[in-house]
Amino acid sequence: MKIIKRNGSEAVFNIEKIVMAVTKANEAVDEKVRMTPLQIQRISQSVEIACQEMGRSPSVEEIQDLVEKAIMAHGAFEVAKEYITYRYTRSLLRQSNTTDDRILSLIECNNEEVKQENANKNPTINAVQRDYMAGEVSKDITRRLLLPKEVVDAHEAGIIHFHDSDYYAQHMHNCDLVNLEDMLQNGTVISGTLIEKPHSFSTACNIATQIIAQVASNQYGGQSISLTHLAPFVQVSREKIRKSVEKEMRDFGIAYDENAVSKVVEGRLREEVCRGVQTIQYQVVTLMTTNGQAPFITVFMYLNEARNEQEKKDLAMIIEETLRQRYQGVKNEKGVWITPAFPKLIYVLEEDNVREGTPYFYLTRLAAECTAKRMVPDYISEKKMLELKVDKNGEGHCYTCMGCRSFLTPYVDPETGKPKYYGRFNQGVVTINLVDVALSSGRDKKKFWEIFDERLELCHRALMCRHERLKGTLSDAAPILWQYGALARLDKGEPIDKLLYGGYSTISLGYAGLYECVKYMTGKSHTDAEAKPFALEVMQHMNDACKGWKAEHNIDFSLYGTPLESTTYKFAKCLQNRFGVIPGITDKNYITNSYHVHVSEPIDAFTKLSFEAEFQQLSPGGAISYVEVPNMQQNIDAVLEVMRFIYDHIMYAELNTKSDYCQICGFDGEIEIQEDEDGKLVWRCPQCGNTDQNKMNVARRTCGYIGTQYWNQGRTQEIKDRVLHL
Repeated sequence: MKIIKRNGSEAVFNIEKIVMAVTKANEAVDEKVRMTPLQIQRISQSVEIACQEMGRSPSVEEIQDLVEKAIMAHGAFEVAKEYITYRYTRSLLRQSNTTDDRILSLIECNNEEVKQENANKNPTINAVQRDYMAGEVSKDITRRLLLPKEVVDAHEAGIIHFHDSDYYAQHMHNCDLVNLEDMLQNGTVISGTLIEKPHSFSTACNIATQIIAQVASNQYGGQSISLTHLAPFVQVSREKIRKSVEKEMRDFGIAYDENAVSKVVEGRLREEVCRGVQTIQYQVVTLMTTNGQAPFITVFMYLNEARNEQEKKDLAMIIEETLRQRYQGVKNEKGVWITPAFPKLIYVLEEDNVREGTPYFYLTRLAAECTAKRMVPDYISEKKMLELKVDKNGEGHCYTCMGCRSFLTPYVDPETGKPKYYGRFNQGVVTINLVDVALSSGRDKKKFWEIFDERLELCHRALMCRHERLKGTLSDAAPILWQYGALARLDKGEPIDKLLYGGYSTISLGYAGLYECVKYMTGKSHTDAEAKPFALEVMQHMNDACKGWKAEHNIDFSLYGTPLESTTYKFAKCLQNRFGVIPGITDKNYITNSYHVHVSEPIDAFTKLSFEAEFQQLSPGGAISYVEVPNMQQNIDAVLEVMRFIYDHIMYAELNTKSDYCQICGFDGEIEIQEDEDGKLVWRCPQCGNTDQNKMNVARRTCGYIGTQYWNQGRTQEIKDRVLHL
């Protein structure tokens, strides 16, 4: 059995250390109230058993809590007092410098928590370590100086989660929709160099990747771009190529033939589109930002975003090439084609592409084939989104999320009277742990709503800390964002404050564990007809809170289905520590993301999507649903059936399959999750037994994005527990 030390590194559990600590406390008290060596041994053994029953690696703090309880259970209160005093004294000493040990463990690559914190960061790489080291300093400053104690205490207890505190010390925002159109059409500045409007599609793609890298280095969340903004440059290249072909014909004295010229032009144009798309794919995969990782980038593919028929056809050409290249994948170091994590792709299902016989159905079938092999694209239903995202003028809009699932609220620019989405952003997220609210109430409904309101108000105060941290930020802090078009064209030295109000940007109240919350309060899953009304009431209550805060501050608070990654494990550990192991509620090392059906609950794909559609509607600041499917490469018609169902019933959904490769034996299938002799979950090749994570490629979707660098024990257990929906 392993334990997690205070600096995040792993160590083997040693019962003798418990015996020694209790013995020291025992010897410090009067002989009359001392325990016997046998009692000390029994206490130590009971703690060992309790740790084993956790089914995960306990932390030192959790072990010491168990020791305290065991001593008191034996009635040795004086010994317990001595032990608690010793812990407190040691705690004061450690507080003199809270970051040294964690930073040193990062450098030596033995911090297990950080190793598995982000499924797309490799913590052995210097650039990643540098980002994590800076993050530890930022978190330390944030805890000690920048945040109110009540927020810090609630965050550390797992009552709420104050996201991205490793970036909070700087004046940085969360995620955004990059206004690529403005930057390409009107020019931009990158690292002090003027970048003018490109004169070809391939150049536009190259500039786009530079913009993506610059944006990623100046914020900490996901970003999205639209292929529609690149489509006009296909025509620019077409005209440029035509002039070149006509010149060649004149130079060689060839008689002009319009059909022949057009054929040559379109052939060369497709080659350029291929090169341009390849630039985006390979640059995004190979770029490393100042965050120590590839940019968290989403590429949006929406045919009806085109402004005319020619642009729509050119956009279709770009989409087709994007899907073909993603289907192929990228080569790993062994030269084998594998599934890359980025860019994430979103394909919009529309009336003219969703059914066989429609003009662009060939793209939809290609998208289905790509999903079956590479897990992307994900799908937005234009039909459902136009129903749900309605602005103050009564008009529905279809647009991409920012990154994996964070959606902007509908917005009409007061200056132009027109809808605006690109160039907007999210200020940050604070998540409420709904499971803790429920458990704290002891199933008393009246008490539940009282505690819920108290916790929501705490989230409100924490969110305002995020807002105030951004307020007063000068545009000079990130010129690519605020001065050169990615988000705005502000003057040098101008504060960004006007972009924080009136709905231009959003700020998100996240939530997690709706399933466990409802299960505890009602005894049933929220999919049960008797429990569902309570689940919907909880969702509406959070929306009402956001509405009230918006009216109070003129800031767009919005409810967001949090994509828990490492936090799912943190919340689960905190719940076990506070409330013990409760069957069906806290007996896992994870809690359920947002409103999702529990991963182990048997339910078919269509029922799941229909059920979760109601909850997406009540999660306007961010939501995504998924269905878990087996290998579908030989059953594309079934994939298409699910996609058509998505179009008619739910706004945003994805299909999760598996895409793994063993570098030892060449196995191309599903790498399994098994327990090792210490009870730790490890990935294992079913063909050769390889468990070396450095010698296998595993891709799983966990939080909207595909992860490829592995996960902590909580998320790994969640992946293991997933059932198929199709």
